[in-house]
Amino acid sequence: MSVLLATSAGYPDGEPGAPVLDAALRERGIDFAWARWDDPSVDWAAADLVALRSPWDYFTRQDEFLAWTASLDQSRLLNGADVFAWNHDKRYLADLGDLPVVPTLLADDRAGLADAVRHFGSAEGGRGSAVVKPRISAGGAGLLVVTDPDDPRLGTPIRSTPDYPEVGGPWVVQPLVESIRTVGEVSVYVLGGEVTARFDKLPGAGDVRVHEEFGGRVREVEPGDVGDLALQAADAMAERFGRPLDYLRVDLLQWEGAWVVSELELIEPGLYLEVSPANAAPFADLLASRLRA
Repeated sequence: MSVLLATSAGYPDGEPGAPVLDAALRERGIDFAWARWDDPSVDWAAADLVALRSPWDYFTRQDEFLAWTASLDQSRLLNGADVFAWNHDKRYLADLGDLPVVPTLLADDRAGLADAVRHFGSAEGGRGSAVVKPRISAGGAGLLVVTDPDDPRLGTPIRSTPDYPEVGGPWVVQPLVESIRTVGEVSVYVLGGEVTARFDKLPGAGDVRVHEEFGGRVREVEPGDVGDLALQAADAMAERFGRPLDYLRVDLLQWEGAWVVSELELIEPGLYLEVSPANAAPFADLLASRLRA
């Protein structure tokens, strides 16, 4: 039984910490290889199973990427192309039904951005802070924190890091969740229907982005009570798509004293194997189970 783990040109040997996952797959006798999703020489149809792991250039080439996922045998693709098509655009944050979520508005143009920033101003008439994100982005690319609806950066494509091209609209706009600076963001993994790990992330000094390239810090902790909300999110996705998902990562923030969803990562969430091996064995078990099915 063979597995192809889809990656990208920047990660030819797999995601950070990949050797830990490689070892877990070998222990289970799984024949596997890492392959670039855009490599035309790869015979994806020859694999018994395809799992997206680190195709982290997808958001800059979303049309090509989504067409590729749709071309695969869906019975052999973890999670599925319909899930990826829904999840790649952050507009899904305004479509999460009964799940508790950070308040989210959609904006298609400069006027819409200004209206959304005004909406999240403080009730006392002062200017509260809003977070503006391109709807199609990853890794904090293009994120802005603004207080002024006339901020000249609004609606202008932003280059966040040397590795990312300019990213622009359309956008999602949310209030700045101040607890990001103290409590941080929590990521909870559900693999094969089970909560497997939790990682707490704090932003770097003077920033609200928890990504390591911006100075963020990550540590593993026990799942605790947030595991129940992660399973609730998994149930909601199973209902939406008519089947349980193979994997998901649920990102949470504390908003008005309660945990709420900040994002759902259903395409290619990194497993933080470079921080802890906690997800390696469960992900390998997930693949082994799918191969036996």
